[in-house]
Amino acid sequence: MVDISVVIPVYMAEQCLEELYVRLTNSLSSITDSYEIILIEDAGPDSSWEKIVDLAARDKKILGIQFSRNFGQHYGITAGLDVCKGEWVVVMDCDLQDMPEDIPRLYDKAKEGYDVVVGKRKRRSASFLRRVIVNIFYSIFRYLSGTNYDGSVGNFRIISRDVVENVCKFREQLRFFGVMVDWLGYPTGAIEIEQDQSVRGESSYTYRKLISLAFGAIIAYSDKPLWLAVKLGFLVSAVSVFAGLNIIYKYFSLGVPVVGWSSLMVSIFFLGGIIIALIGIIGVYLGKTFDEVKRRPLYVVRRVTETEQRE
Repeated sequence: MVDISVVIPVYMAEQCLEELYVRLTNSLSSITDSYEIILIEDAGPDSSWEKIVDLAARDKKILGIQFSRNFGQHYGITAGLDVCKGEWVVVMDCDLQDMPEDIPRLYDKAKEGYDVVVGKRKRRSASFLRRVIVNIFYSIFRYLSGTNYDGSVGNFRIISRDVVENVCKFREQLRFFGVMVDWLGYPTGAIEIEQDQSVRGESSYTYRKLISLAFGAIIAYSDKPLWLAVKLGFLVSAVSVFAGLNIIYKYFSLGVPVVGWSSLMVSIFFLGGIIIALIGIIGVYLGKTFDEVKRRPLYVVRRVTETEQRE
C-alpha cells in the first residue's frame, strides 16, 4: 500500500496535463515519496490519452486508464477508486481549478482525526450569472434530494482508506461522488481554498449536464419527488372539491348559472397535465429501477498503461 493516491478523471485536458503532473509531483513529494497518480481518460476527442501514455512512460508512479467511450466524470472517479492503493486518496479535477499545492493542507487537516477533508471554495471562478444559477440550483437540489450537499464544495478532497472501500461498495448506475461520501457520515473537516481559473477555459459542465447530474442524484437518493406528487394530487383534489361546492352553493342559493364549456375544458386540460406529469415521475423511477436490474458494468476500460510498478 502506498501513502497517497491521487485520482483524477481526465477529459479534454491535453494542454494542462504536463503542468498538472509537475505541480502534483512537487506537492506530493513534500509529503512522501510513496504516492501514485491515477489518470482516467474519459474517451475525449483530443490527445489526452497519448499525453498520459507519455507521462506514464516517464514516471512509473503514474497509472493511466482509458474508457472505451465517454462515461462521465463520476464514473471516472469510481474507476480510480476501484484500483487505487493509497492509505489516503485525493480526488480532484484535471483542469487545475483545484490547485495541487493545496494537497499538503488537506493531508495535514486529515491527520487531525478526519476521514474526509473537503476543499471549500472561497469564491467560484465563474461569471456572476453562473454563480447565481448554481446557487439556486443547489438550493433546489438539497431540498429535493434530502441531503445537505454544500454547493461550494466540489470533488476536491482527501478521504481515508475506510471511506474508499465503502464508496466502492456503491455499484448503482446513478453516480454522484460527493453525495455518496456525505451519505457515509464519516467525520468531515474542511479547508478554505482559492479556486484558480481553469486552464482549458470554460467548464465542460454545462447547465444541461449539471441538471442531468442533479436529477439523477435526486432520483437515486430521495423519494421526495414522489411524495410531492402525492401532495400535489391531494391539493388539486381539495381545490376541485371546494370549487365544486362553491358552484353548487352559488347555483342554488344565489341563482348564479354554471359557467359553460370554457371552464370545463380548462379544468380537464389542467388535471390532465398534472396526471401526465405524475405518471412521468413514477415512470422515471421505474426506468431507473430497470437500469439497475440489468446489472450492466459501471464503466468499460479500453486500455491501461504499463503497470509493472504496481505488481
